[in-house]
Amino acid sequence: MAEILCSTGALIGKANNRDYRLLQKLAGLLQCDGYEFMMYSSWYQEWEEMADYLSGLGLHIPVLHCDKHIGEALSRGEESPRDSADLAQAMEKFRVNCELARRIGAGALVLHLWSGQISDQHFDNNLRIYPRLRDMAGGYGLDLLVENVVCNQENPLKHLEELAQAYPGAHFVWDTKMAAFHQQETLLYQQEYAWLWQQGHIRHYHVNDYDGGYKDWSRLEALPLGAGHIDFDAFFEYIRRIGYDGGFTVEATAFGSDGQVDVDMLNRCFERIRQGSSRSAF
Repeated sequence: MAEILCSTGALIGKANNRDYRLLQKLAGLLQCDGYEFMMYSSWYQEWEEMADYLSGLGLHIPVLHCDKHIGEALSRGEESPRDSADLAQAMEKFRVNCELARRIGAGALVLHLWSGQISDQHFDNNLRIYPRLRDMAGGYGLDLLVENVVCNQENPLKHLEELAQAYPGAHFVWDTKMAAFHQQETLLYQQEYAWLWQQGHIRHYHVNDYDGGYKDWSRLEALPLGAGHIDFDAFFEYIRRIGYDGGFTVEATAFGSDGQVDVDMLNRCFERIRQGSSRSAF
């Protein structure tokens, strides 16, 4: 049976002071199977204390989502001394993310290989650095999953294909919202892209809705299932057809300006995925 996770990024943000200790209370209210822990750049000074706290909670956290800022430095590469220093710092932060993942019991690591304003402008840099990241993650016993992150130059599916061609063992996480942003959500179901699942590249799915148009940056937010225009009936038909029984993560932002978490909304998302992915129900 598929494992349904909740991203801690859906629960913890600036509005509630990024207080990871909220997990202790919320875990008893959320009807998910576990968590994908989102690392924030403001936590590096206390990451060891945080690792001990999370381990003590006894929660099932099979996936860690790396600090999104790492990808921006990776994209810049080493073209200048400053860039080289930024890259070295990014690699050290990536190491900390790996260590945190290991300590909290995660087996997979989600990475924005490109990110920020620079995005995929220098994708050759991202392609070149990938094996170092993969090997470092592997040294910690982690499966590195590159996400189909939005692009400001090309498109994420093109880059995933380039990664797979250069490194046939590359693994990915497919985000429904990111795909819809580039109008690529339905390409997943086409025979032309069957290699994504037939060759075992996609290992996890982020399931979120989107309500904007093509590359509509003003609408780039993670919405709950049903709040946008993605056809999830078609998505789950695909999931059942290929026999996927891996994990899903809900990232839909569940807190408002007051920091209070809409637990009911998240539970509805978990149930929709549970029903949609169940082959026995159809």
